[in-house]
Amino acid sequence: MKSLKNIGVGFIVSFLGSIPLGYLNLFGLEIYTKSGLQDLVFFLFGVIFVEIFVIFFTLIFARELLNNKKIMKLIDFFGAGFMFVLAFTFHFNFNAKTGSDTFHDYLMYPPFIIGIVLNCFNFLQLPFWAGWNLYLLTGKYITIERKLKYYYILGTFTGVFSGMFTLIVLLKAVFHTTDLFSKPVTSGFISLVFMGLGVFQMYKIHKKYFTY
Repeated sequence: MKSLKNIGVGFIVSFLGSIPLGYLNLFGLEIYTKSGLQDLVFFLFGVIFVEIFVIFFTLIFARELLNNKKIMKLIDFFGAGFMFVLAFTFHFNFNAKTGSDTFHDYLMYPPFIIGIVLNCFNFLQLPFWAGWNLYLLTGKYITIERKLKYYYILGTFTGVFSGMFTLIVLLKAVFHTTDLFSKPVTSGFISLVFMGLGVFQMYKIHKKYFTY
């Protein structure tokens, strides 16, 4: 019974956590659009490969990680900076290539490797998982004695896969229906999304560290 509860809780948390639009979902959307379903699945497997280690690490060291304010502050600033770098990169690449595919250089690599590399830069998942894991442990929503922790991890990575896959497929359907994906405005939209994510992260940093 505890194993099923761990799987269910892990699935719900990770499914909902993977739905908000982020750069991993945008890359997955482009891979799905340009290369098809099989490459999307391999990309998601690459994301999950890294996610498993992150979830396991934060599950074991959640309290220590959250209590280390220097590391948490560094992660927060890096996350914001990385979003701005992505925004400017795609904006200037698009302008320089006058309408060419801004993702083309990335799609030359195997999708599994793309998923691994991109998720390695997703440092914001550390405070996300550390916070959730600590909350779930202190509230006794999950049990991690012996092998039970692996049932929780099983639920989390199936939830990540399902959440990202669902969002990407839905976004593809929306872009296809509205015929926007092939137009230049799409690259501008992607840059704006990254810029918005960076601004939102800076707002969170200001509220967290500079508001008393």
